[in-house]
Amino acid sequence: MLWIKAFHVIFMVTWFAALFYLPRLFVYHAEAKDEASNARFKIMERKLYFGIMTPSAILTIVFGGWLLSIGWQAYMIGYWMDIKLGLVALLVIYHLYCGHYVRLFKEDRNPHSHVWFRWFNEAPVLALVAVVILVIVKPI
Repeated sequence: MLWIKAFHVIFMVTWFAALFYLPRLFVYHAEAKDEASNARFKIMERKLYFGIMTPSAILTIVFGGWLLSIGWQAYMIGYWMDIKLGLVALLVIYHLYCGHYVRLFKEDRNPHSHVWFRWFNEAPVLALVAVVILVIVKPI
């Protein structure tokens, strides 16, 4: 079980690294004025989303589901796991929303300013803080 937990945490860390970095790339991409920068950001966003972020998300969920299936009774004491799983669902939606922006930038149809993406970039930080507190402290 410790190996499963270790891989769950490893892939969660890589997923969050990408969740933090991709929206930051959107900030810079939205500010880019020249075609060379525009092309470079498209490549970086595609590789990060499809090469790191999505596989990390899938493996985080696979290993988390495996842990949950092994220790269902222990994890379902209190409501902390219910809330954590709800936050994971919101993170998956955020992840897919990032994919939507990867596609819009690829098609040169970004509708937002760099300031909007700076705010958009903060959502996974709040989720991470909440998830860590729920898992470690188990307040409810």
